[in-house]
Amino acid sequence: MADQLTTEIIEKIKAHAEPGGEEITPSTDLNTLGIHSLELTEIIFDLEEKYGIEIEMNTVDAWSNLKNVGDMVEAVRELIAKKA
Repeated sequence: MADQLTTEIIEKIKAHAEPGGEEITPSTDLNTLGIHSLELTEIIFDLEEKYGIEIEMNTVDAWSNLKNVGDMVEAVRELIAKKA
């Protein structure tokens, strides 16, 4: 079962994903959801606002290499931990 952070990030991703009906899990590949640079940028802005984190532009470049939902969850988790 996913933790709260994972569930919240999946909900943000669902809002930007192409409709397809498949279940989104931490192992879901972002490309299969139609998440590309513009959608990724919008998701990043949403996450910054929700969690009070700041994602540096070089981090955004690194995030473009994220492969699946779980990679994104772990990246956000690390930023939240650094903030605390």
